Amino acid sequence: MKEPNINILLAEDDENLGKLLWTYLKNKGFDVVLAKNGKLAYDLFNDPKNSFDFLILDVMMPEMDGFTLAKEIRELDKQIPFLFLTAKAMAEDKLKGFEIGADDYLTKPFSMEELLARMNATLNRTKSKKKVVGQKVLIGKIPYEPELRMLHLVEGAKKLTTKENLLLRLLVKNQNELLDRQAALRAVWGDDNYFNGRSMDVYIAKLRKLLKEDTNIEIMNVHGIGFKLLVKQ
Repeated sequence: MKEPNINILLAEDDENLGKLLWTYLKNKGFDVVLAKNGKLAYDLFNDPKNSFDFLILDVMMPEMDGFTLAKEIRELDKQIPFLFLTAKAMAEDKLKGFEIGADDYLTKPFSMEELLARMNATLNRTKSKKKVVGQKVLIGKIPYEPELRMLHLVEGAKKLTTKENLLLRLLVKNQNELLDRQAALRAVWGDDNYFNGRSMDVYIAKLRKLLKEDTNIEIMNVHGIGFKLLVKQ
C-alpha cells in the first residue's frame, strides 16, 4: 500500500523563491501549499480541511513574521516539525528560532539538495511523534471527523458548529497536553479579549457535555492557563 504524501506548508513572501521551492518539492513527491505571508500561513494551518506534516517558514514576512507565526503554531501544536529560512546569519536570530522550537534553520542562499536533506532528516526523526488529526480519529471510544464536523455518539451523529469543531480539533491535536488558552482564543475567535474568553468557556462546557458518554474522557481546566483533553487508556 502506497504511503500518503507528506503535506508541507511553505510560508515565503518572495514570489520567485516561493515558486521555485514549491516546484522543487512537488517534483520530489511532496504535497505543498504556498502562503505568501505569515497571516495567510496561520489561517491555512488552522483550517480543519488542512493537515500538515512539516512547515517551512521564512523569518521576514509581511502581516506576521516567521518567529511570531511559529510561536502561535507551537502553542496550538507541540509536535509538528518546522524549519526556518532566513537571510539573517546572526547567531542571536538562530538562537531565537531554536528557542521557539524550530527543528532546523537554513540561511539564504542555500541549495535545494540541502533543504531536502534537512527536511528528510527531521521527518525521519519526528514521524513517530506526530499526532494525526485527519479524516477520522477516535477520542476515547467516540469517532470524530474534523473535516465533516461530525461527532459519532451513541445517540447518533452530531454535527458540530464551526467554533465547536475548531476548538475540539485543537484539543485533540494536543491530547493529554496543555492547550494554551490565549492561543486557542486567537486561533478560533481571532482575538483573546475577555468577552471571547467567556464565550470559549461556554463552548468548552458544550464539548464536555457531548463527550461525557465516554467516562474515560475529561476536559480539564488549568485555571488561567488553558485546557487539557485527558483520555485514559
